[in-house]
Amino acid sequence: MTGPIVVTDIARTPAAIADALGAHGVATVHEAMGRTGLVGPGIRPIQDGVRLSGTAVTVLCHPGDNLMIHAAVEQCRAGDVLVVTTTSPSVDGAFGELFATALQARGARGLVTTTGVRDVAELRAMGFAVWSAAVFAQGTVKATPGSVNVPITVGAVTVAPGDVVVADDDGVLRVPRREASAALTAADARVAKEEADRAAYRSGELSLDRKGLRPLLAELGVEYITQADLEARNDERA
Repeated sequence: MTGPIVVTDIARTPAAIADALGAHGVATVHEAMGRTGLVGPGIRPIQDGVRLSGTAVTVLCHPGDNLMIHAAVEQCRAGDVLVVTTTSPSVDGAFGELFATALQARGARGLVTTTGVRDVAELRAMGFAVWSAAVFAQGTVKATPGSVNVPITVGAVTVAPGDVVVADDDGVLRVPRREASAALTAADARVAKEEADRAAYRSGELSLDRKGLRPLLAELGVEYITQADLEARNDERA
């Protein structure tokens, strides 16, 4: 990449895979992927109880400038999630209700951004899901070129266009496009295992026994002792 560009023909993860990963949620897919892919705790939802998944359309903006978000809207289609960052940290309110209106009309599902957002009451009312670094009414300009649909760094991960983005109350997760099918297989298996665990715990089985943790406690020197013995031992030390 030699300068500001807008890539128009990105390869996207198949919608069925993105949707199935979203149904499992952030924590399950993260664990199934070997505990990778989390953006980090700095990007939080502006709403509660919403689970989102879709394919990433990425945007790299200049701080305090939302010009490239305007350019990115044209590249979005049904099932996409807009993912925005800036070339250096900025939490100015680069995104609001008018952008969300335009994106909803194109079938985009939501926004993940390292910037701030505003018009939060309107965004919640219209059901446009947002995960952002801040809520901040500070306005932005439209003056500096950036790029659309290039790999960008969002928190702890690199998000490439067409990757799967999963987001819910637990945070935001990136699943690389080329690994999405394998991640779904692993997540399906984890869900089946957790359902078996859930049934066992409902029947009264302890996780200490089901997961075979008692030998580990013993190996680590954890001792089981009665209250009376503990008090006697403390008296001896007094």
